[in-house]
Amino acid sequence: MNTNRDLNYRLFIQHNTGFKRNPFRSELEGYRYIQAGDVETVTERFKIIRKNFLEGKGTLSDDPVRNIMYHFVTSVALVSRFCVEGGLGHDVAYTLSDIYIQRADKCSDCESLLDIFEEMRIDFAKRMRELKKERVVSLHVRRCIDHIYDHLHEKLTLDMLSEVSGLSSSYLSKLFEKETGVTVKQFIIRAKIQTAENLLKYSDFSYLDIALSLGFSSQSAFIYTFRKQKGMTPKEYREMYAVSEEDFIIQNGK
Repeated sequence: MNTNRDLNYRLFIQHNTGFKRNPFRSELEGYRYIQAGDVETVTERFKIIRKNFLEGKGTLSDDPVRNIMYHFVTSVALVSRFCVEGGLGHDVAYTLSDIYIQRADKCSDCESLLDIFEEMRIDFAKRMRELKKERVVSLHVRRCIDHIYDHLHEKLTLDMLSEVSGLSSSYLSKLFEKETGVTVKQFIIRAKIQTAENLLKYSDFSYLDIALSLGFSSQSAFIYTFRKQKGMTPKEYREMYAVSEEDFIIQNGK
């Protein structure tokens, strides 16, 4: 079946009605927050999206419930793939995806579907966060790791984490390194650089924007730290690993 006629007609209608799809980079960023285990950001973003859920999204069915259901199935498929890429076991990710789709299939109204939509995204994000702490035993260090990932945009210090954990700086330092295998400073830097890698790969944010969003004092400080950790500048990394929209669609079968 040749779809060109239908495609051209729909593009014409969308143009005349002023319909604009959500930016690809913004959609991708949402999945990366889930993959990173950033539960708070995932939660806040969905609260905003939920207010006008269908804005910038295509119409997949004339039936409102089925329309959201189809968007849900697409989303949970991508979320599970992103989480597998991030280290979640594929059996766990895909089975969890099946569970949520089966639950969503029983919904008969839009609000119930949106409730499951939100629950699904937060559930995957929490599981990804737990992956980052699986070698950690003590509640104190777990609490510190949660704080680090929730505050990557800030300047994090051992003294600040000492207050969060309720332990002295010296004791926390020894305990943290024992349980994670790296110092607090090394862990913070790695977490920031890992996030920077994703932003360089999957967004077009400027180097200054990335530096400030990750709590670096300046763009030059970010570039220096990134080069020290990765052996290349952020510019070189982006040129080598940046994923285009076309490549992303091919890789994820969307």
